[in-house]
Amino acid sequence: MQLKTHDGAPVVVRRSARRRRTVAAFWEDGTAVVAIPANFSRAQEAEWVRRMLDKLKVQGDRRSKGGRRPVTDAALSSHAADLSARYLGGRAAPTSVRWVSNQNSRWGSATPADGSIRLSDKLRPMPQWVIDYVLLHELAHLLVAGHNASFWRLLEAYPETARAKAFLEGVSFATSRGLTADGPVPGD
Repeated sequence: MQLKTHDGAPVVVRRSARRRRTVAAFWEDGTAVVAIPANFSRAQEAEWVRRMLDKLKVQGDRRSKGGRRPVTDAALSSHAADLSARYLGGRAAPTSVRWVSNQNSRWGSATPADGSIRLSDKLRPMPQWVIDYVLLHELAHLLVAGHNASFWRLLEAYPETARAKAFLEGVSFATSRGLTADGPVPGD
């Protein structure tokens, strides 16, 4: 029997003799991979595959079609359309979506008048669920200009909103104090 995820993607279970107690799940070329210890029983396998597929669904870590991050502007635009369809009923239809390198104080911006969205390339190394939140945030601005209650209601459908906001606040806090992933910025 071929296993499938909640949204129909194929699932592969990998048993590993080196893996003793831990279970992991990740996307690889559009396939959900669940890695389990080789000594797991069939019942344990079934239980852990179910758990890990639920976790992948919650994380929204599918990234984009094919399991790859949207690297090009065209891929980012296609991903925006997918997110709009999934979380906003397809109502947000940007005319352009692109990565930019000139945004130093914002993660993204939207211009409702012309339907354009720009995401800071500083987002590129961040987790996909953070990028998706920023993209959805900007898509929501095409529907509601300000940050009022109507705006925030649009983002309630995305399960990672609070987590992504907290992540970005942490990055901003650390950056404002001259910290990097490797510790303080040299010379500080």
